[in-house]
Amino acid sequence: MDAKIEETEDAAQVAADDDLAVREAAYEKFVWDNLKRNYIGNYLHGMLGMTGFRLVNAPTFLPAYLHAVSGSNAIVGLALALQQLGGVISPIVGATKIEHRTKVMPAAIWMGSLGRLAILGMALAGWFLTGQALVGALLFCMLMFGIFMGAQRVVFSLLMSKVIPISRRGRLQAWRNATGGAIAAVLAGVAGTYFIQPNLFGNGYSTTFLFAFVLTSFGLWALQLLLKEPEPPTVRAQARIRDRLKDFPALIAQDKAYGFFLVVQMLATSARIATPFYILYVGKVIGADGATLGLLSFAFLGADTASNLVWGYLGDKTGFRLVLVLSIIGWVAATLMLLNLHEPTWIFASFAVLGASLSGYMMASQTMILEFGNRDDLPMRIAVSATAESITATAGPLIGGVVAEVYGYDVVFMASLGFLAAALLILLSAVREPRRRLAG
Repeated sequence: MDAKIEETEDAAQVAADDDLAVREAAYEKFVWDNLKRNYIGNYLHGMLGMTGFRLVNAPTFLPAYLHAVSGSNAIVGLALALQQLGGVISPIVGATKIEHRTKVMPAAIWMGSLGRLAILGMALAGWFLTGQALVGALLFCMLMFGIFMGAQRVVFSLLMSKVIPISRRGRLQAWRNATGGAIAAVLAGVAGTYFIQPNLFGNGYSTTFLFAFVLTSFGLWALQLLLKEPEPPTVRAQARIRDRLKDFPALIAQDKAYGFFLVVQMLATSARIATPFYILYVGKVIGADGATLGLLSFAFLGADTASNLVWGYLGDKTGFRLVLVLSIIGWVAATLMLLNLHEPTWIFASFAVLGASLSGYMMASQTMILEFGNRDDLPMRIAVSATAESITATAGPLIGGVVAEVYGYDVVFMASLGFLAAALLILLSAVREPRRRLAG
């Protein structure tokens, strides 16, 4: 009797394995059959979306605007801290809302739309509010922007992992970031000279943010129209947020390289303590009018554009660990240049190196995370990384603002260099290339 039961169980297991293999094969076939359509959809979404988001996230326009309306380094730091605070919890919430779903596109549209409305709120606040009310509204919009961008990061990273094969992700990001960066670089130069300098429509910064809102919205509409999403062969069972939080230690402990990768992310994010103060430091050293803001934004975004092609193809060829190493080294070099070389040409070069380095860091960190562990845990793994980054990024700008106010910008930059050096050391000594481990 026991032998018969055992035979029945074995047969059922074989049937289940065969069925799973069939579903895996069907899933893989769907991905390749719809690759061209999904590639174009992801490309347009990334190109147009990142164009607008770069105008908001570049270390030029928004820090300069916040400083102009508040007159305080601490407020600049607080605003950036609130943006990151929004991204602390929302990735985990977002992951628990989608990891059990076979289709996540509806959630992507909601999260993406709400994030774009936060940018629109920044634009409208500049036109209709003044004084403390304007500062308060901008701080609120930054918090909301962080909340919805944190959740969006999980959803859109998962979408890309579902529809773009691992061997094509680098070149997709390269071309969408490069063309988006080209548009953003040109628009940054136009915004500085023709929007901000003459205070177009009564507030040049609001005009710039409105353009960012329009561009990002077009990108989201393109993705909604074009993307065809497959249903994965397996998904996790739905769980409460509290229960998933308890799984975090096991999720990290099961892969030591991933655990060290998280530490690298947190240290590199801590180095952003200095990022919003680069442009303020330039203003102190040589002055920074609207034309200078546009020129340095052009340098930052233009280098981002050109370097993406190198980072993407290099990542596809070697894996993204090398990209991460090179980008951190470049980040260190840019900071040292800004601290020690105060000629306009060198300052322009430092913003270009910074743009290229941050571009490489973002591409490498967001792509490597897709290659650790198994597919069913991917949403939560993305969320853990996003939350870990946001925790350190929340405190960084806030502390940086206070330190800059009391001790000056040099101390903030030196702290940033210390974090980057520690991140590079751990990356080189403890994090292996995940793609090579998968191949092995």
